[in-house]
Amino acid sequence: MADDDTKPDDEKSDDKPDTKPDDTKDDLGDAGKRALDNERKARAAAEKQAKEFEKRLKEIEDKDKTEAQKLADAKTESDKRAETAEAKALRLEVAFEKGLTPKQAKRLTGSTREELEADADELLEDFKPSDDKDRKPPTTRPRERLRGGGDPDDEPEETDPAKLAASIPIRY
Repeated sequence: MADDDTKPDDEKSDDKPDTKPDDTKDDLGDAGKRALDNERKARAAAEKQAKEFEKRLKEIEDKDKTEAQKLADAKTESDKRAETAEAKALRLEVAFEKGLTPKQAKRLTGSTREELEADADELLEDFKPSDDKDRKPPTTRPRERLRGGGDPDDEPEETDPAKLAASIPIRY
């Protein structure tokens, strides 16, 4: 067999046709040589075209993967926003039912309706208004708390300025 010394199909070079020793070509004659050369050129062109198609297919698949990934990310984002909106709506609904203000509703924690209701009850218990109806509302004017510096019943030790000046030691 003359083809035993050639490479298998997958090991052949892409751009260069496989060459055989000249003595094998001589056995084929001129028509066989031309047919063999034409076949090798056609095979090389077909392999080159197949590689281009594979490359293009990979680009299309990568583009589809990217789009699929974008869609998956958008779905995840939408789901997250929907969960947040539902939780906020539930929190406000429970707060409204319990008589809480919107500011107090922000403080409610819990993921289920029962947890939110229990938290609202605790919040109302902790911050329930006092029952003192006689109590005056606080004023914005501060109270004065003046105190004297000394006992008003005590007499000052010395009030004469001349005597006070004489009591100060003089240094030379």
